[in-house]
Amino acid sequence: MTPSRASQPAARAARRPAGRSPWSIPLAVVLVLVGVFATGAGLGRTVGPLDWATTAGADRPARGEREGLTASRPVRLAVPAVQISAPVASVGQARDGTIAVPPLERADETGWYDRGPTPGEPGSAVIVGHVDTKRGPSVFYDLHKLRPGDPVEVTRADGSVVEFRVDSVEHFPKDQLPADRVYVEDGKPTLVLITCGGDWVGGRTGYADNVIAFATMTTSRDT
Repeated sequence: MTPSRASQPAARAARRPAGRSPWSIPLAVVLVLVGVFATGAGLGRTVGPLDWATTAGADRPARGEREGLTASRPVRLAVPAVQISAPVASVGQARDGTIAVPPLERADETGWYDRGPTPGEPGSAVIVGHVDTKRGPSVFYDLHKLRPGDPVEVTRADGSVVEFRVDSVEHFPKDQLPADRVYVEDGKPTLVLITCGGDWVGGRTGYADNVIAFATMTTSRDT
């Protein structure tokens, strides 16, 4: 599946059925990004099972009791410490049910997974990006250089800017993705940035590892 068009209404992400977790994911699915981001470009598509389903989640806290902002899709990502300033497109599912990513011809674009929370909403918002292509470095090439405390800013379609601070940057073998940390449906708003790293092993695996930056929301403001 290709990313949604930039003109997609901002309200799209807000139209979630009442009483549903924004992830709508079976509890049994824990290895959602096993083998994530294969292909010769270093970041392609997941190859592990990611069979999202419409399931009734547990009752969620009332809006007044929840942390964070209301839904508004991200449109731009800025990470000054590693000179990232990139548009954000919506990405959904690939044909095999896994997370889609921006096409290789737009390797300097990031992709927000639009079946999870938007940045600033309760839970974890996930943004993916290519590490490189055959043409050279891509948008998340320097993601591994981030350090705790580095700021990350996400501009949203409603005009707000949400700032996060990096908590950690970690490497995980592709068969050991910490799904319970990447996919969080509620609680403090967090941001998860994912790309590839480690050794190049080729084939459908690509790079051996996932590089994941975990960040927590600090402030928000209107532009």
